[in-house]
Amino acid sequence: MSRTANVLAIVMAGGEGSRLHPLTAERCKPAVPFNGKHRIVDFVLSNLVNSEIYSIYLLVQYKSQSLIEHIRSSWTMTRFIPQHFVTVVPPQMRNGPEWFQGTADSVYQNIHLIESFQPDIVAVFGADHIYRMDVRQMVDFHRASNAHVSVATLPVPLSQCNQFGIVEVDAQHRIANFVEKPKTMPRPMPGSSTHALGSMGNYLFNADVLLDALKKAHATGHSDFGRDILPTMLQSHRLMAYDFTSNQIPGTASYEEHGYWRDVGTIDAYFEAHFDTLGATPRFRMTNREWPIYASPDQAESAQIENGLIHRSVVGSGSIVDGAALDHAMLRRSVMVEREARLEHCIVMERSRIGQGAHVRRAIIDQDNDIPPGERIGFDPEQDRKRFHVTDSGIVVVPRQFFPARARSVVSNGLKVDRVRPSVALAVDDFRAAA
Repeated sequence: MSRTANVLAIVMAGGEGSRLHPLTAERCKPAVPFNGKHRIVDFVLSNLVNSEIYSIYLLVQYKSQSLIEHIRSSWTMTRFIPQHFVTVVPPQMRNGPEWFQGTADSVYQNIHLIESFQPDIVAVFGADHIYRMDVRQMVDFHRASNAHVSVATLPVPLSQCNQFGIVEVDAQHRIANFVEKPKTMPRPMPGSSTHALGSMGNYLFNADVLLDALKKAHATGHSDFGRDILPTMLQSHRLMAYDFTSNQIPGTASYEEHGYWRDVGTIDAYFEAHFDTLGATPRFRMTNREWPIYASPDQAESAQIENGLIHRSVVGSGSIVDGAALDHAMLRRSVMVEREARLEHCIVMERSRIGQGAHVRRAIIDQDNDIPPGERIGFDPEQDRKRFHVTDSGIVVVPRQFFPARARSVVSNGLKVDRVRPSVALAVDDFRAAA
């Protein structure tokens, strides 16, 4: 990327994430934990910072407190370089008592940030996806093709086109048509009978073009990039499709899936993406030293494995496995798995305990759950649905704090008393980092 390109990034992190409920019952979608110690938002922010784009506004809206705390503790940029920042921007209500009405409206309500920064290019990116991307390569494409707008694209199966913005291009990659989540089957992309070209929701705009488009859209009541602004601009501006599969990331292993990108907007997609990161030859390797995905600072002690049988699993810091069996299990921080417990294809989030002899299969256990001894989850769909959210494919989601912490009997001055296990008590900073 040319060093003269002045790029401002605006990350749209206000997604409610209703399809990820109950994981989004108390947090917004970008704040949902992912893998051993990350959150979904860490991927887009890491891609931008690794691409030497250091001026980032993060637009938030729904249930944003845990996301704000995560950014505060994990993404603080130095105060000595004024244009290096990751700043959270909630709805300002500058134009009336309205929250963001759509993707374009969220940027319009913060148009003063663009005007005061005076960038050459504005990168408008989503915060909901698992991927690596060198944004500099897209900027180079944008400038070399004299684009007014560039849209990052990748092939998507025709059966899934109703979930994406679908673009049609000419031989020079200029966009000839853009339809947001088409209701009818679109034409396949050139050279394929099974896939169409889908928008990733990542855009580059020339700043003057974006400012003009936002003002016109607001005047006509339009509020969304994919539904309103981009289709309207086709006749008057040069819109180009950037081929994400051409993006090259240093340090990528030969066994990884080329151009890996996942929209983890549903429980099933979120669940499956976790297991794409497991094993000695995963589809998506989390530990790429040349293109790291940065995570929250971790003050917890090392994990401890007393005994047990562990197959293709992640054991987060501060976790203890004591004579249990883990098969495709992902434990985040400070998880306790007691003797004779068994986890199969499970995600267990912070500060949870799996009781002795409990057996959990194809489940997501949200934070601060104390699964009772002998409990069985994931074996009887009818019984599971009476207590939990269960997807059509059978993934069980146990909400945060569904199983309260068990009391322990202790002796004090000769008297037997009950108290909540001490591991539930956390320092304020640890709670904010893990919330």
